[in-house]
Amino acid sequence: MSLPALVVHGGAGDIPSQEHPEYIVGCRAAFEAGWTLLEQGASALDAVEAAVRSMEDNPIFDAGVGSVLNSVGEIELDAIIMDGATLGLGAVAAVRGIANPVTLARRIMENTSHSVLVGSGARRYAEQIGLRLCSQAELTVPREVTRYREHQQAAEAQKDGRAQAIFDTVGAVAVDRAGNVAAATSTGGIAFKLPGRVGDSPLVGSGAYADNWSGAASATGYGELIMRVVLSKAATDFLAAGLTAQAAAERAIQVLHERVGGEGGIIVVDRNGGVGFAHNTPHMAVARRTADGQIEVRIRIP
Repeated sequence: MSLPALVVHGGAGDIPSQEHPEYIVGCRAAFEAGWTLLEQGASALDAVEAAVRSMEDNPIFDAGVGSVLNSVGEIELDAIIMDGATLGLGAVAAVRGIANPVTLARRIMENTSHSVLVGSGARRYAEQIGLRLCSQAELTVPREVTRYREHQQAAEAQKDGRAQAIFDTVGAVAVDRAGNVAAATSTGGIAFKLPGRVGDSPLVGSGAYADNWSGAASATGYGELIMRVVLSKAATDFLAAGLTAQAAAERAIQVLHERVGGEGGIIVVDRNGGVGFAHNTPHMAVARRTADGQIEVRIRIP
């Protein structure tokens, strides 16, 4: 184990095989964006923000550009970022017209006395501080328009949020050379969700958690069940209890499955630079650096 360290995920679920190459390319680009900063001595916060922004800008992921449409054809975004040194956090939920909600979340954390802004209030704050606003058309991709129409035709999709088997929430966890950890998570949520629905991603301890005393985690999966077990906080608690990063990730997913029958994945980094990830879905897109210094990017299968 060594510092710095970084792990990136591009979501978990039943990822269509024809999309695997794009997931791999996207996760590699995100990892490189974060890792370049860490190597230059930047903070873990800078690294996770850069990695997540890269995925928000990539239309293959359900975050920023490429996000899913809700039941009335709108895009509403959630994101969180957390600083393990101070336990400070910033989050946005159900915000529209923001290309990089993770950056808005960080500005909330660093420049206001609040932790979470939602909906029109979050967008209004973004406008006040000069973040670029965008139209929904800029965030919408043909793939999601097709999926939206399919959901419209399937009445069952209105009753079960898990009708979409892909959970493309993106996230990153890092520890920098100073030993500070950070986590970030961003998502468009689940397809055909009700307007105003907020999942686990922007909820502290569920979608992400970071604490220098233990480590950091970022989750992906079916949010309604992830939040019931506060999955990311559970993983860092396992670190604090002495488990390795890999064992903590595996134990957290075990709790998710056994306690509430949940589906998802998680990435973990401990304060010493150990990394781990686990999932109980058919696939999970993960990027990390191996012991010999190579960037490993794979669509992991359990």
